Amino acid sequence: MAETPQIPDEAETRVRWGDFAWTDANAAKAKEILGRYPAGREQSASIPLLDLAQRQVGAETDTQGWLPVPVIEFVARQIGVPYMRVYEVVSFYTMFNMAPVGRYHVQVCGTTPCLLAGSDDVLAACKNHGLVKGRTTPDGLFTLTEVECLGVCANAPMVQINDDNYEDLDYDRTIGVLEALARGETPPAGSTIGRRASCPEGGPTTLKEMVDANHDYRGEW
Repeated sequence: MAETPQIPDEAETRVRWGDFAWTDANAAKAKEILGRYPAGREQSASIPLLDLAQRQVGAETDTQGWLPVPVIEFVARQIGVPYMRVYEVVSFYTMFNMAPVGRYHVQVCGTTPCLLAGSDDVLAACKNHGLVKGRTTPDGLFTLTEVECLGVCANAPMVQINDDNYEDLDYDRTIGVLEALARGETPPAGSTIGRRASCPEGGPTTLKEMVDANHDYRGEW
């Protein structure tokens, strides 16, 4: 079981986030989100509004973002439901962080396909780069979490870092991604071995004539 990042003191959290409000740009986005749903169904907007709020917290703290209790309360007021109805959503979906995280939230998949394909090597690379499960590095750059299936089994092992997936990893390629992020670079998302989407490693193995014909027609993949 992954260790949960430590939730800060409630009094300090309320001092910092008790007056949370949308920025002008996010207020417009929130209005647009709420407009997607008919009157009386505002609770359906809880997930996109929570995502928007987490991103605003991230922008204000130069991190990937999290959802302090006062921010969750703010979203609950926006959609007119009790706090608990929104807290249930936050605590269910791993896309929402219930404690502060670093600038880069490294979520390593440890489910069976990734485990069999070498997720232990990915975790070892993270550990040897100073990352500890459930904690943020002292420089505030990385938070490491082990999570369940992220749906990229064909390109296992993989990690999700903020909004990007990095796939077909091994020890060295994981170190390369982490070092690039630490330098302020943005490594190309997707397969780290050049695989296109989930195509077979090394290229197509079936329907090659159709692939070649399509390539000749379009001149590109």
